[in-house]
Amino acid sequence: MAQGRLDINAFGWPLPRTMSPRLLLVVALLLACLVSALAVISVSHQTRQQYARLQELEREQQQLQTEWGQLLLEESAWSTPSRVERLAVERLEMRLPDIHDIEVITP
Repeated sequence: MAQGRLDINAFGWPLPRTMSPRLLLVVALLLACLVSALAVISVSHQTRQQYARLQELEREQQQLQTEWGQLLLEESAWSTPSRVERLAVERLEMRLPDIHDIEVITP
């Protein structure tokens, strides 16, 4: 073929024998757009995953907060003075000392 002529590809489009700087710029910009689009897709996917994880952790935090409140209520119920005194008498056979059994020690 002559030097100034164009080759024809399978689609019937003319292809230059050498790449012009303008064509290289278009190809580079096209690749940059594709890379940018893939980056946006990737970041969007990661954002959705992280948001789902955040909601999961917030749900777990709420459950743990509820459980903590229930445990505090249970602790206060188990540590009432009347219950402690009753268990001391029943299980440990403890009793209040008589007035005659009390000794006062002065320093």
